[in-house]
Amino acid sequence: MSRAALLVLADGRFPAGGHAHSGGAEAAVKAGRITGAASLEEFCRGRLHTAGLVAGALAAAAVLGADVRELDAAADARTPSPALRGAARRLGRQLLRAARATWPSPELDAVAREFPKGAHQPVVLGVVARAAGLAAEDAAYCAAYENVSGPATAVVRLLSLDPFEATGALARLAPEVDRVVDRAVEAARGVAGGGIDALPAASAPLLEIGAEWHAGWAVRLFAS
Repeated sequence: MSRAALLVLADGRFPAGGHAHSGGAEAAVKAGRITGAASLEEFCRGRLHTAGLVAGALAAAAVLGADVRELDAAADARTPSPALRGAARRLGRQLLRAARATWPSPELDAVAREFPKGAHQPVVLGVVARAAGLAAEDAAYCAAYENVSGPATAVVRLLSLDPFEATGALARLAPEVDRVVDRAVEAARGVAGGGIDALPAASAPLLEIGAEWHAGWAVRLFAS
């Protein structure tokens, strides 16, 4: 297992397309739910324990060898919003493109053939992590952290928030990220005995509603 590969995959400069997405933060700012560092922290906390938990479990399960088609269907079932499903697939396609250039692998090539329009990003993340020689915990950490770091970065731009305050919010969430990753990996390990339904299905209705609202805007800074 290469820890250096984990650094590459988790690096914000990895060309996986995440910089163009706010993780629902743009809609939350517009709706007045994020107004500063404190409300950003609460938004990220809620996202971590819902979307972040689900993403972490999907990614970990992919590393552990769960069927990619079943995982992608499970991701679809856990994403009611068509706008969010589309964003997840676009991000998955971009991540897979970058990963195939970075860690060439027959398994990655097979996923590209199976899902020409892209599989869900957390599922692709898990397959990529396995191709890079990483463990289930590594993939879960990447997925969980992306779910809070993306919105934090977006809010710095949207509100001209002090980057030090945004980073402080992420640091305060670190113990909760650890706990979410533990839960995600435990659930992923349960797939072998309990099937795909062992994965969490935590919901975040405001993220889903906000994504549909955001998709209809004529002018927006972020793709989602």
